[in-house]
Amino acid sequence: MKITLDTNFFISATQWEYSVSHKLLIKLIMQDAELFTTQIILDEFSEILMRDFSYNLDEATKILNVVIDFVIIVEPTQKIDVVKNDPDDNAILECAIQSNSEYVITYDKHLLEHNGFRGIKIVKPEEMFGILT
Repeated sequence: MKITLDTNFFISATQWEYSVSHKLLIKLIMQDAELFTTQIILDEFSEILMRDFSYNLDEATKILNVVIDFVIIVEPTQKIDVVKNDPDDNAILECAIQSNSEYVITYDKHLLEHNGFRGIKIVKPEEMFGILT
């Protein structure tokens, strides 16, 4: 199973041990799912850790290094302009396209409004749990 993970998924999975995202991440790793991201997504993740959670650069880097151990980083070759209300979210879809992901896991309302894109299902972590069981 190929899955693209959004920044807010990474935040939830790494900052709250009892979150659905954290539990789902463990389940996905145990099931050998292929988990994809890009450098742009990781940079945003690091920025949010420092800005919103008051981590210093070393602390954010340690968290990032843990994430890097279980994801595959791709470099999208195709630019898209689908998410008009938040153009930065296009990076998530570009990652999903590049990696041939079947799913995008996110809490982002702008992505979830699309109910999928080019055959890629866009779901919340709670929905993904239901799909896996």
